[in-house]
Amino acid sequence: MIDVRPLASLGHADHGWLNTTHHFSFARYFDPGRMGWGRLRVWNDDTIAPGTGFPPHPHRDMEIITYVREGAITHEDSLGNRGRTSAGDVQVMSAGAGVRHAEWNLENVPTRIFQIWIEPREAGAAPRWGTRPFPKGDRAGRWVTLASGFGEADALPIRADARVLGATLPAGARLSRRLAPGTSAYLVGATGRFRVHGVEAAARDGVAVRDLASLDVEALEDAKLVLVETLEDRASAARRPTPPAA
Repeated sequence: MIDVRPLASLGHADHGWLNTTHHFSFARYFDPGRMGWGRLRVWNDDTIAPGTGFPPHPHRDMEIITYVREGAITHEDSLGNRGRTSAGDVQVMSAGAGVRHAEWNLENVPTRIFQIWIEPREAGAAPRWGTRPFPKGDRAGRWVTLASGFGEADALPIRADARVLGATLPAGARLSRRLAPGTSAYLVGATGRFRVHGVEAAARDGVAVRDLASLDVEALEDAKLVLVETLEDRASAARRPTPPAA
């Protein structure tokens, strides 16, 4: 199945310093039909005003991945970590048994991020944080794994049966990716229109994919894409209702 969730249909809140869109139920936005996708629980599309940010607050038992689209985000946490992640790069916080952190836009321009939360495979692990730059050219015309729970050497590690990937496609280019059985995939374009198996989506729309053997994407404009794959266990897959016939 392929379900396109247009940007205008998503949850939205404007707090002045923070303009945010929620792909799934979050804070005051609640939609019982959009509680997550596989083990993916949160995908927030945030614009943070210069000189502002999220003050210290706690998290536990969640893998929190931040993909910076524009500007930069500066992280501080109760473990003593501090770091700056700039556009096109990724940071990961495994909240584990509990951590407090703050995220600030210390730039003189708005910072735009995707913040992605994925359920961990186990609770109560030691919290940790990491960031790294990814060569932008590596994503041209192919998927590059940015964060992974499957031990992929060049990706930031997460404690989840999931991976986060990025790709950059010029207009007219096509890209295919095989999906393992039991995979729930969620695709968002940071920029550019694209098609998934012939179904069109615009930048910042969500595209939920399940029960497909491959993901076939065609860029209608120059596009930057972010993809999350989560792998369900057999028990979770058995509980999921059978989709109606097309």
